Amino acid sequence: MGDCSLETAVKTDDRYRLALKLLQEDADKIHRLIAVQLDNLTIPSCPLYEEVLDTQMFGLSREIDFAVRAGLITREDGREILSDLERKLAYLYTLTESK
Repeated sequence: MGDCSLETAVKTDDRYRLALKLLQEDADKIHRLIAVQLDNLTIPSCPLYEEVLDTQMFGLSREIDFAVRAGLITREDGREILSDLERKLAYLYTLTESK
């Protein structure tokens, strides 16, 4: 019986790591998308930029909410992913403003 609970714990840990990895990859994609937009296409005050940013952030927040509700990650993990992305995007914004 002890082996079964160990196996379950390993599977749970693997799912946790996989969920975090996938969510972080999505956050990184958003970061790259916005960086390309700022470098090549638009300025931060452009409605198109704001719409893309809002849509992407909303989608990521829904993914995180699902992962939390499914017990794959903690709410704190989700907040950390969003906060980290927001910090990176704010930094990109300040770089664009200084151009």
